[in-house]
Amino acid sequence: MREFFILLLKELKSIKKEKTIMLAIVIQFFIASFSSVILIGIMSFYDPTSIGDNAHVTIKVGVLGDTDSAMVGFLEDRNLKVTPFTELDTAEEAFQTGEVDTIISIPENELGTVDMTLVLPETEASKTLILMILNEPLKRFENYIREANGVDINYDDIEGRPYTTREFLYSVIIPILMLFPGFIAGSIVIDTISEEMENKTLDTLWSAPISLNQIFGSKISAAILTAIVQCILWTILLRFNNFSVQNVGLVLTFALIIAACISFGAAIVALYFKDRERAQFVFSIVLLVIGGLSYLLNPSPFDLITRLAAGDYLIGVYHVALYTLPLIALMGIFFVVSKRLITVRN
Repeated sequence: MREFFILLLKELKSIKKEKTIMLAIVIQFFIASFSSVILIGIMSFYDPTSIGDNAHVTIKVGVLGDTDSAMVGFLEDRNLKVTPFTELDTAEEAFQTGEVDTIISIPENELGTVDMTLVLPETEASKTLILMILNEPLKRFENYIREANGVDINYDDIEGRPYTTREFLYSVIIPILMLFPGFIAGSIVIDTISEEMENKTLDTLWSAPISLNQIFGSKISAAILTAIVQCILWTILLRFNNFSVQNVGLVLTFALIIAACISFGAAIVALYFKDRERAQFVFSIVLLVIGGLSYLLNPSPFDLITRLAAGDYLIGVYHVALYTLPLIALMGIFFVVSKRLITVRN
């Protein structure tokens, strides 16, 4: 086992020299570290109404008229900076100089129909952002006026992020961060095995008192270890961005199984083709085909990791354990292929 760990450390050190691999890891690090910023940016196209719920922007609101109105309290609950004004000219001057970003004129009488005036900047981007942020306080004030006028409305006050934000987070960002390290692991395995064969260095390693399975096992283990460390790091960074991942243990276990499946599959391809270019090309094609066909499964890998991360109580250990079956099959095929290589050498 000592020889195996020496080879494992050697493979881990060699991964740092691969610029393409390190660039892919840096990209994932950026996604995980700034996931909240990326989420807001992409969600502005996916669901523009979610900007007001996700954006942490301080808007300075000038209030004219009834400064004791419930609307002022709703604005302050939204963490908006409220500045009261008694005269319109003073408020307009503050708006022109940038002391306030918008002006809301609230009439003194809140009974019956309430006509409010909202002054917005001319810039379309600023205007849209302010409207999105004011959307929630204005809705609360609307419901308040209805109740004050005896109009009873039953609705569910659902706390937390809107469903579209949760949908995008759990069905896009988390699967990318948890499954993409496995794809990188497969690429690492192909590079390390095919380079040993192309450079004729495999025989040198093989001449040492170590088996071929230990040589290949160290390479596969290094790739899988790199993948699972990434997944753990991405989970921590998501937590720092206030995104909770449910069933963390099962999510990481499933990511480990997928990384292992891809790594053993990549090793089989590398041993069969023995050169990097053809192996990487075939590996990419096979991965795309299997990834597409996996959607026929119920649940598919992407669906399973989404439901696990979201805390679906209908998904559990049993569904994760099912994916160990293809892993066992790939390990069996790998050992058969490596055994043939030993036979050929002998």
